[in-house]
Amino acid sequence: MPRLRRHALARLAALAALLGPARAAAQAGLEPLPAAAERVVVGADRDYPPYEFLDKNGQPAGFNVDLTRALAEVMGMQVEFRFGTWSEIRAGMADGRIDLLQGISWSEARARELDFAAPHAVIHHAIFARKTTRPVASLDELRGKKVLVFGGGIMDEQLTRRGYGPDLVRAGTPADALQLLEAGRADYLVVAALPGIWLSRELGLADVVPVARSVAAERYGYAVRKGNAELLGRIDEGLAILRQTGRYEAIHHKWLGPLEPQGVPWGTVARWGAAVLVPLLLGLGGTVLWSRSLKRQVAQRTESLALEVAQRERAVEELRIHQQQLVQADKMAALGVLVSGVAHEINNPNGYILLNMPILKAAFEDALEALETRGADTAGLTLGGIPWERMREQIPLMLEEMQAGGRRIKHIVEDLKDFARREDSPALEAVDLNEVARAAVRLLGAAITRATHRFELELGEGLPRVRANGQRIEQVVVNLLVNACEALPDPGRRVRLATRHDAARGQVVLEVADEGVGIKPEDLARVTDPFFTTKRARGGTGLGLSVSAGIVKAHGGTLELASAPGRGTTATLGLPPAEEPRA
Repeated sequence: MPRLRRHALARLAALAALLGPARAAAQAGLEPLPAAAERVVVGADRDYPPYEFLDKNGQPAGFNVDLTRALAEVMGMQVEFRFGTWSEIRAGMADGRIDLLQGISWSEARARELDFAAPHAVIHHAIFARKTTRPVASLDELRGKKVLVFGGGIMDEQLTRRGYGPDLVRAGTPADALQLLEAGRADYLVVAALPGIWLSRELGLADVVPVARSVAAERYGYAVRKGNAELLGRIDEGLAILRQTGRYEAIHHKWLGPLEPQGVPWGTVARWGAAVLVPLLLGLGGTVLWSRSLKRQVAQRTESLALEVAQRERAVEELRIHQQQLVQADKMAALGVLVSGVAHEINNPNGYILLNMPILKAAFEDALEALETRGADTAGLTLGGIPWERMREQIPLMLEEMQAGGRRIKHIVEDLKDFARREDSPALEAVDLNEVARAAVRLLGAAITRATHRFELELGEGLPRVRANGQRIEQVVVNLLVNACEALPDPGRRVRLATRHDAARGQVVLEVADEGVGIKPEDLARVTDPFFTTKRARGGTGLGLSVSAGIVKAHGGTLELASAPGRGTTATLGLPPAEEPRA
């Protein structure tokens, strides 16, 4: 009896090495060895069948749930399922309330936040549409269409990264997305194939069908928070055990097998082939070869025609854009002529003010001397209804303010004329970037005052000069300041213009930062495209930043934009310093 007992213990040890202590004890018919089971909180999507969902009784069910339970069994872990929406479980993972995500597709962006176990499955995504909608064959054909996606899912990330963001309609769950598609809220839906088929059957959506299968394949498995190598190692080890024992295939077949395409039994194929197909194939063999050759020729010709059509459409679109640019450029040129004329008309009466003001000041000083000699005769004297005692102090100040205002008008008009002056071949020279900044601020003084009470001008000292055309660079700075002022929701927000020398990058830098509404991430990459604007309703043309970017590029500089919605935007203009003349 002791000898038999030793054999039983040896077999139990071998089973424990493969299946884990609790599993081995159960298979040996013995009670599990006492052990402190680790509690792992597992996050799961409550509406993602057949992978994971809450059934009609509110109980966890699905392929991922059974797989996690099997992993917990073989690895001696205690798991607690925590179901919620996809955004809720992602948030729980981020703040530490969830230890393990049992079903998540891998991506580079997600891998920067999570550590992934070795993927145990591949999820194929399909395009769904209504039966009356024109079918498509790939994701590329969805460009310009209204497309539904599962918000926050892997296809939301992939299509947004491809630039489809403005055309996407995000739904809270795959079921919501399918119902919105049937209701006509979008043209197509991109979602995992099996959940889409499962839910369309459960919801009775007879009008919604998959029109393109396997348009994307994503690796699928478990993920933990960054640095949780111990739990990640146990998951990988448990998956290897389940595959070796065949339990993984059994769970996979239970949940996913009925939905996956089934092959025809080989025996049936052989019987039909012997009775019918073999003679038919022999008779049609030559026809098939001829048909294949014909299809190849038709496909080549179709591809050639499609390429010609695409090239022609692209040429027509480029012509339309160029025509719009010419019309807009002509309007801006006419505006420049108008500005020059108005500036000339302002300069003439302002010249009278500047010429006559010194004479008035000298006349008042002479009159003041005469009145002072009269002494008591000035008692009770009033000028304009104001006692002489006050006017003798105020008149010099008023005359000085008027002369200073005239000089300011002259500077603004000169800056305006310089800004509007057209130069077909602008000359490059050593330019002081601080002077360019001051001129731009003078030109926009009234607009800046209306937009903000917190304008800050911080000009660096001893900056190297830059080799540039001052008028063109001033145009860029004016545009950046105008954009910053227009982005402010109220005058209490700040606008800051600063210059500095960045020796590490070899640039003289001008920076315009605002505390405005910011730019959406999907719009940030397009703000320098011609005619792209988020201010169309307020008269925006979409040319300001495009022209500015072209000017900076022609000067060998850089124009970088950084923005966060609701927190403001920072535009950084960098220009190379002018080479110092050799001795």
